[in-house]
Amino acid sequence: MELSVGDFLVPAKNDSAFQVNLEQLKHLNAKIISCVNFIPANLRITGTETVHDEILAWAETAFRRAQIAGIPHIVFGSGGARRIPEGFDKQEATRQFIDLCKRMAPIAQKYGITVVIEPLNKGETNMINSLAEGAAIVNAVNHPNIRLLCDIYHMLRENEPAGEIVKYGDLLRHCHIAEKETRSAPGTVGDDFKPYFGALKQIKYSGCISIEGRWDDFAKRLAPALQYMKQQYE
Repeated sequence: MELSVGDFLVPAKNDSAFQVNLEQLKHLNAKIISCVNFIPANLRITGTETVHDEILAWAETAFRRAQIAGIPHIVFGSGGARRIPEGFDKQEATRQFIDLCKRMAPIAQKYGITVVIEPLNKGETNMINSLAEGAAIVNAVNHPNIRLLCDIYHMLRENEPAGEIVKYGDLLRHCHIAEKETRSAPGTVGDDFKPYFGALKQIKYSGCISIEGRWDDFAKRLAPALQYMKQQYE
């Protein structure tokens, strides 16, 4: 499974609240491969009202608990928190984001967590909207615990070609997928993911592919979605 930082790791609450979630996990016979929704939108990464120290305290709690739960990846999407305020210089915002990641990287390393930066489509945020932009951040941070995620849904929304996966494949550690129009599960409409799967195979990708989308009927759609992905991947 892939869960929410705020809901499962609950950095805003004390350790006893997290222990309740941890006990529930033990009864599920499931592994959490990663957590999303990392930084709340009110914790500003860019602009004139940044709170990087508060973000790093939040991150350390999340990383420490992720280590306890055996979660290897934290997805750094957080489009609201990183959104560049209107009129603010994009280059300065990028510098702020890189500086935060440079400070965050050794904390992630301390707990054995890999933070994967997620490019998002322009409808969700105005910063890091392509693999190329995400890769530039990762390369600027230059730390093994800050890597890159490819989200095929966002790539489709931005008309980003599958070849970008090959281009930046050495940085990729996690992958999301959903259909383009309504973020539905693979196979609901029948989107063609074969070029993107082909690119992942070309780079010998061995990480996870997580369905991150909307479900009209989770129990009904899950097995067909997995089968559809397997058929297209093969």
